[in-house]
Amino acid sequence: MNKTLPRTLLALGAGLLTALAAPAQTYPSQPIRLVVPFTPGGGTDAVSRLIADKIARTQPGWTLIIDNRPGAGGNIGMDMVAKARPDGLILAMGQTSTLAINPALYPRMSFDSLKDFVPVALVASQPMILVVRADGPLKTVAALVQAGRARPGQLTQALAGTGTVGHLAGEMFGKAAGLKFTNVPYKGAAPALQDLIGGQTDLMFATPQSVLGLIKGGKLRALAVTALKRLPVLPDTPTLDESGYKGFEASDWKAIVAPAGTPGPIVQQLNAAVEKALASPATLGQLLADGSAPLKGTPAEVAAYVKAEHTRWSAAVRAAGATAD
Repeated sequence: MNKTLPRTLLALGAGLLTALAAPAQTYPSQPIRLVVPFTPGGGTDAVSRLIADKIARTQPGWTLIIDNRPGAGGNIGMDMVAKARPDGLILAMGQTSTLAINPALYPRMSFDSLKDFVPVALVASQPMILVVRADGPLKTVAALVQAGRARPGQLTQALAGTGTVGHLAGEMFGKAAGLKFTNVPYKGAAPALQDLIGGQTDLMFATPQSVLGLIKGGKLRALAVTALKRLPVLPDTPTLDESGYKGFEASDWKAIVAPAGTPGPIVQQLNAAVEKALASPATLGQLLADGSAPLKGTPAEVAAYVKAEHTRWSAAVRAAGATAD
């Protein structure tokens, strides 16, 4: 019997195991692309750039590149990632709209938000802020409702995209207040806000990151927030709950996802990197200053959270009668 054969087989086996483990051990072998399915300047973009920068600072040798791919309420960018190679080098910044709302809002989807992605990490959540132009006649929620009832269907609501939390928050508020808005969708928050300031539209439910600077700069007026408690950065702005719409709440959360089939060890590495970045006092301070609250969880906990939100927002879409039209 050839005594060298077992040794050769052992060596081959060890080499195979090393080769299989190599992707996780050497990850990432090149820059990671984080796809943001909305235009630059909005809330999703701001959070994505913040977390990408903090990960790069806390993970030696890591580089994250932001790739904005707006359109179809975020579906274009998410579809691209769903169909990408599952090697951990392309990720998406998912959010309430693309992972939980759009599946109920759109009659046809090119991807399955629960099956075509593996959840990696929760990042942050924030309420919407109901804003109007600062030099306009609408100064309170009551004034907005009065104007909407006096001119049914004539008040225009700017949307950062069809299917966003802002879109659905507006639909929910309209139903609660007995109003019907005319929706004007844009390919992101920046162009939507530009037209709102210019008077082409009347109102918008927007993320704090996209409007706080404009509120403080005197370009926009905040009428209310969709949290149950006032935001520390806007202490004088009431909640919709305070404004007579009891229990009204709508928040936009962000979660990093990868294509389904991404190796578990890589998902765990990414989760740990995000958690470490979020634990930084500088990151926490910036999120709070932007009206956000940090989130966390293991990949399994993120998956359970996304699934629960998918169910909750699907019910909300049906109750509001919202569509992608």
